[in-house]
Amino acid sequence: MTQIQAAIFREVGRPLTVETVDIDEPGPNEVLIRTVASGVCHSDLHVVDGNSRFNLSDPIVLGHEAAGIVEAIGDAVKTVQPGDHVVACLSGFCGNCEQCLSGHPNLCTGGIVGRRAGEAPRLTQDGRKLNQFLNLGTYAEKMLLHENSIVKVDADLPLDRVALISCGVLTGMGAALRTSGLEPGQTVAVFGCGGVGLSIIQGARIGGARQIIAVDQFDSKLEMAKGVGATHTVNSQQDDAVKAVRALTGGAGVDHAFEAVGNGPLVRQAIESLGIRGTATIVGVPPPDTVFEVPFMAIRPECKVQTSRMGSNRFRIDIPRYLEFYRQGRLLLDEMVSVRGHLGDVNEAFRAMKAGEVARTVLTFD
Repeated sequence: MTQIQAAIFREVGRPLTVETVDIDEPGPNEVLIRTVASGVCHSDLHVVDGNSRFNLSDPIVLGHEAAGIVEAIGDAVKTVQPGDHVVACLSGFCGNCEQCLSGHPNLCTGGIVGRRAGEAPRLTQDGRKLNQFLNLGTYAEKMLLHENSIVKVDADLPLDRVALISCGVLTGMGAALRTSGLEPGQTVAVFGCGGVGLSIIQGARIGGARQIIAVDQFDSKLEMAKGVGATHTVNSQQDDAVKAVRALTGGAGVDHAFEAVGNGPLVRQAIESLGIRGTATIVGVPPPDTVFEVPFMAIRPECKVQTSRMGSNRFRIDIPRYLEFYRQGRLLLDEMVSVRGHLGDVNEAFRAMKAGEVARTVLTFD
């Protein structure tokens, strides 16, 4: 056992508290990682606000978007060695279930990346189990993960930017490039321009969209959207978003609309902004009891509505590819880091996120 500092969630509506916890030694397929950087994602805020679809009982170490350096490995680990730089991903896979074997490891049903019932917990405090959010728990000085939850990356890449690939960028880029069916020359509207929305915009740009309309209620986020590839912007506080999108497309509506927040009214707006045979992709994660209601006459002929889970990723293939886009200057990661902080700044990061002040806050552990 080793003692580390970690940010713990205990009760809805209460700030996280940074406390000392014990982390176990690696099991046969596990990797002990020194956390270098962790992004602060909206899914963690959903937990704090009580809007999460996850059933949380024991205290939990939040965080799920991180990069770090391998310190130790279990005796059956084959993919990394101590000293390797790695990115963690919540889409841990088994490699043997129907979804994995059919090429959809992001939808894995094997459930092998966490320790099983009856096994010693990875994290404890005074002998009591602490959970790892999404089997990661990245708001901690170290992480103990299954090797199928990580991918090795080049050691010369800056980990405080690489961490964003772990969740927000992987989700947004993949929604545009994998899930949606976007074709070069098509038109796009993105509802919500936080970290995921900005990544969708970048994926649409890289994928060859001819028009990318960013929709948000904060001018600061719309400016960031223009900086990463949006061709037009709509402030939904000032204008009717659906009417504005239709006006910008000459009345036709867009080929692809993306909802990137997890907000019921925004889902409806995305659907209503579609053109004929358009596709709305729900990327955000709404509260579990959210209901979407759309008047039938507001839906153009042969439209589709679909969800995207983690950008339909095959993360061990996609993350290195997206990082090559970064090397080439096509994927802009530096521009997405609004603020850097440390573990004790996590609650301030949540506040700034709710206020619309940031695209991403990155916590570093140096």
